[in-house]
Amino acid sequence: MSKKSFVLGVALASTALFGCATMAQDRPFVDIGWHHGNLHNAQENIVAAYEYIQQAQRANDGQLACHAARAKQLLAEASEELRMAADVANSEGH
Repeated sequence: MSKKSFVLGVALASTALFGCATMAQDRPFVDIGWHHGNLHNAQENIVAAYEYIQQAQRANDGQLACHAARAKQLLAEASEELRMAADVANSEGH
């Protein structure tokens, strides 16, 4: 392998790792009260799924590429959307 190929490979790998790291979102948490039971339960399941993905990442020594990081990002976004849904319900007197 030539030096140029090696440097190119290292640069591409570094870019991929940096891209995955920047996908990281804040960990979702349950902040919807029991007044909205179904939304609360859904948010609990999101938190559990996020934790399972983290366990899978550790068990696979980071071999899940950016897919696990993207799944965690989407779960964090889903948790935020549920929070906004509960806020709308609260504002409408439900």
